[in-house]
Amino acid sequence: MMLHIRAVYRGSDSTYGSPRVYRELREQGVVCGRHRIARLMRAAGMAAVPPRRFVVTTDSAHRLPIAANLLSGQFDVAELDRVWATDITYIATGSGWLYLAVVIDLCSRLIVGWATGCRVDAKLVLTALRRALGRRGKAQLPGLLHHSDRGSQYASAEYQQLVRECGMRASMSRKGNCYDNAPVESFFATLKKEFVQRRTFASRETAAREIGDWIELFYNSQRRHSALNYLSPLQHELTHSKRRSCQNSA
Repeated sequence: MMLHIRAVYRGSDSTYGSPRVYRELREQGVVCGRHRIARLMRAAGMAAVPPRRFVVTTDSAHRLPIAANLLSGQFDVAELDRVWATDITYIATGSGWLYLAVVIDLCSRLIVGWATGCRVDAKLVLTALRRALGRRGKAQLPGLLHHSDRGSQYASAEYQQLVRECGMRASMSRKGNCYDNAPVESFFATLKKEFVQRRTFASRETAAREIGDWIELFYNSQRRHSALNYLSPLQHELTHSKRRSCQNSA
């Protein structure tokens, strides 16, 4: 049994705790018990990487128009492309800060769009949003709720124009309240504790490449998400689409 446990634990880059290891082994057809997995992992000193605290900063000292908080903490979303949440974080590298903007579909927690850059500006977040639209293969998503903080990048005229052109409804967090965008903050915490904090990036270019690979090859496609009944975001989307297809054909 320990051979199976170690294989899954190492495959997750030593980031999985016993609940995710258990679900992965069950998916592989390994007969096991949840409590036994937890006991064996404790005895072997295997544990998920503990989180660290990070300071989140938002440039909200501007006079640009601010949207109401239409999302209002309703993070459980039943349909794809109904609510997207977005935000920016930063990563230290040998050549200076690298900024990362992401767009998350709250139904599947899939990172539908992301962008990196050396400047935290409107261009960064515009690139992430355009990539999200490109992934979905749609120029417009009428009625989709687009949630962000009050940062000047998201409140900028160019960004809000794109939101309107796509038929989206803008929603913004209350001032200084990170809980209004908790799913994105949760993703950033996962990224940093499971990947960034365990590496040293010599340059922005290296960090951008490796973080992009982690998002697409691990987080989106493999990492089991507790809010998705321990499916990965891509698995959840496939399951969701199959269920909707069966309902429509019934």
